[in-house]
Amino acid sequence: MIKTKQLALTTGILVVCLGATAPTYADNGRLLATGAASTVEGTSGGGIVPWATLSSYASENQWGATVALGEVQVDDFRLSVQGASLTYGNRVEVSYANQVFDLKTIGGELKQDIFGLKVRAFGDLIYGDLPQVSVGLQHKRNRTFELPQAVGATDDSGTDVYISAAKAWLDGPFHRTWLVNVTARATKANQLGLLGFGGDKDDDYSIQAEASVAMFINRKLAVGVEYRQKPDNLGFAREEDWYDAFVAYFPTKSLSIVGAYTDLQSIAGLDDQDGFYLSLQGTF
Repeated sequence: MIKTKQLALTTGILVVCLGATAPTYADNGRLLATGAASTVEGTSGGGIVPWATLSSYASENQWGATVALGEVQVDDFRLSVQGASLTYGNRVEVSYANQVFDLKTIGGELKQDIFGLKVRAFGDLIYGDLPQVSVGLQHKRNRTFELPQAVGATDDSGTDVYISAAKAWLDGPFHRTWLVNVTARATKANQLGLLGFGGDKDDDYSIQAEASVAMFINRKLAVGVEYRQKPDNLGFAREEDWYDAFVAYFPTKSLSIVGAYTDLQSIAGLDDQDGFYLSLQGTF
């Protein structure tokens, strides 16, 4: 309860500050929402899937930055995320996220740091025939490895490598703007890395598929769904795929708010882990 109140207070302060200031570095030429939101791993994307987009609205020869808060509440767990990113020229994104996973039913918490790098390889989200294609990596360091090691995890750190392709159609079906993103990820992470990396069942990298589809109701409001395939490395409990259905609101280029219904299925042997996700991002 204390953590929830702290998050709400911090969120309120951030909203007030962002409402009183304009972006410092980001260019006003890029279209609203083309920087997307912040994922639970700190990079630009939806909620649980990184997109080929780069954070902020920085265009050629400009810098952009974001700060973000996020929280996932499901039946037996709570994931709190604080993150930030720095982008240059709509070409390179560097990100950081701190995750705290509260084991509400079991007791205790797991902590992880994620350092991300994403580079736009070619293409453009809006213009031209080719989709925007980006390659990225996420280096993850588990700071509470005793529990993951006890349930069979092999390592306390690991690096995910992924490639994402995204394209937006400004006049798609129903005369709405649509965005589609697909991601392929090579990973050994158990539950994002919160339960370590590799395990007694499988200690090798595997390729996992991820996807997002969004439709803009108007230029500021979008709805969509996401899917994230997960590896299954630990023998003590099966790891299952994740889903969400989200609403994203971009009132200005300084602020984005994402709310989602999340279905994380079974986590650490506890079934039916569904609930809600809320993310707030400020862009500068």
